[in-house]
Amino acid sequence: MDEKKEVKIDEVSVSDNETEVKNSPKVDEPGAASSESEIEQLKAQITEITDKYLRTAAELENTRRRAALDIESSARNRAMSVAKKFLPVMDAIESALKHSPDDEGIKSMALAMRDAFTQIGITKIESVGQVLNPTFHNAVQVVDKPADEKNKIATNTIVEELQPGYMFGDTVMRTAMVVVSK
Repeated sequence: MDEKKEVKIDEVSVSDNETEVKNSPKVDEPGAASSESEIEQLKAQITEITDKYLRTAAELENTRRRAALDIESSARNRAMSVAKKFLPVMDAIESALKHSPDDEGIKSMALAMRDAFTQIGITKIESVGQVLNPTFHNAVQVVDKPADEKNKIATNTIVEELQPGYMFGDTVMRTAMVVVSK
């Protein structure tokens, strides 16, 4: 396939009325068969070169797509890395809000952090009342079901959240640490 074929044209002349190629046999002359085989070879060569061109163009397009995906993935990983650094800050604000629920400063900080998280695509994983899902939850404690009839809780249901979990888009940044009923 990688053989290079050379085509020689001895001489070409153009006149007002006709174009003729010297030293090439005419169709009705005895050497016309070799000329036809040369034409077939040239057609095959054109087909081969066209195929190589199309394959190279497709490979180039695939390389461009892969590079764009790599850049996007790298940017996403950097953003998620930075966002993970803010999770302890959010935990501290939430903890302070539990201890001082009437403090307007803490409420304001919590609201600002939640809004910032929402804007950059960080969402809190819902836990309490949900069935344990190891993808989103990390069960650190198991408790017995309540004995009374009013609080019927299914097995493997989350009854308490010790630390919230967060997602960045569709990727889990941190699983929620939870207490589960048995």
